[in-house]
This record gives sequence, C-alpha cells and structure tokens, in this order.
Amino acid sequence: MQIDLNSDLGEGYGPWAMGDDRAMLDLVTSANVACGGHASDPDTMFETLTLAAERGVVIGAHPGYPDRTGFGRRVIPMAPAEISRMVAAQVGALQALAALARAQVRYVKPHGALGNLAADDRPVADAIVDAVRVLPGELAILAISGSELELAGRDAGLRVYSEVFADRAYLPNGRLVPRSREGAVLHDPEAISERLIRFLATGNMPLPDGGGIALAADSICVHGDTPGAVDMARRIRERLAGAGILLKPFVQGRGRLT
Repeated sequence: MQIDLNSDLGEGYGPWAMGDDRAMLDLVTSANVACGGHASDPDTMFETLTLAAERGVVIGAHPGYPDRTGFGRRVIPMAPAEISRMVAAQVGALQALAALARAQVRYVKPHGALGNLAADDRPVADAIVDAVRVLPGELAILAISGSELELAGRDAGLRVYSEVFADRAYLPNGRLVPRSREGAVLHDPEAISERLIRFLATGNMPLPDGGGIALAADSICVHGDTPGAVDMARRIRERLAGAGILLKPFVQGRGRLT
C-alpha cells in the first residue's frame, strides 16, 4: 500500500504564518504552494518552490480567494467566469516563478473556502477546471474526496486525484466539520495516525460518533498552519511506515528541472 503526504505551504504572509516550511518539506512528498491570493508573495513563492525542488518534493499550485484577512476561508461572491480568471492568474503566476526556480508545477489544489465550495457547487468546480485545462503543463487536480470537483475534472478529461485530511474531523456526508465548531481541527498525532491507518485499511474514515464514511484517497493533507504540524507530519510518517505503508507522490516526477 502507498499514499502521498501533502501540506499547504508558502503561506508566510501576515499573522497566519505559523508553519515551518523547511521542516515540513523534509517530511511531505507533495507541496501545495500558495499563489498570492489568500497568502504569499513573489519572494515567498520563489523560496518555497526552490526548497521543494531541492528536496524532490512534487509541487502543486494552491489558489484561493483573494482574502488575506480571512486567509481565504470566507466565500467571496464571484461569478464562475471570475473564478476561472482568478485561478488562471494565480496558477500562472506560480508557474512563472517556478520557471525562474527551475521547478515545475504539476497539479492544482484549491484552497480553503474555494475548495470547500467546489466540493458541492458544480458551476464553481467547472470554473476551476476550465482554468486548469487551458494552462500549460497538463496539470492534474487534487480534490476533496467525493466532491463535484472530482467529477468535473474527470468529465473534462483531466487527471484527478483525491485527498483526505489528517488534522480535520469529518461529517457523515464526507465533508469537513466547519472550523467554527469545536473539535473541527485535530491535534493529537497518535490519535490522528491511528485514524489514518484504520482508514487506509478499510476505506472508511472514522467519525466522532463511532461510525465511518467511505472515501477514496491518493493523498493525505496535513495543514501547514495547524499548530504542531511538523511534529504531526513526522509522527504520521513514522506510524505509516511502521504499518508497511509507503509514502510516494500521487503525481510522478520531481520538482527540479534539469
């Protein structure tokens, strides 16, 4: 059995910059790099791209609503065409900086409220797909498991991969518990690792009430801005390895260009 481990990185802008990107990039196999919408700037993007490429970590673009105050976790009303232009602009900017860093962007994962909305709103999912499929590089999509974005990407003929979240609690419908609710964010590395091992063995993500929800996963996300994220990712790696689960990028190829 094998699985990818990803993290949202390059978010070193303003008060939300809590993660240690260098340490996290030594642990993950894929990195979702913020593109200047919800966080980041050209210098941060370039540094994150360079660090990821040096470590052989596969690079993805992480576009989100242009809402730095809310860290992209609030829905900004936008028409589908506006969403397509926003995603194209952010991913294109990251691709340009990747060229300077001698790196390559291989997939797109929407951030925060944009990703959550695209999980259930097909026009929003289609808008993201419309941008991704015309950008250079034959980009793949990393989407919330069981989402409309998965369906939209596959209907458009794109490569689509599914993810689950290590540090987030789930609802019975397969969506994440809203961050406004108590217990939405998980912090115990041992309990998190045990839950993931059970999920990978059964295909059912354990729920707080003792039930489970069937999900598919090519990748596991540890949010880089979650307190203790580095220690959490390190323990997850150790526990997965102990269970005989290989960590491997879901998209083949390395970040550094020759």
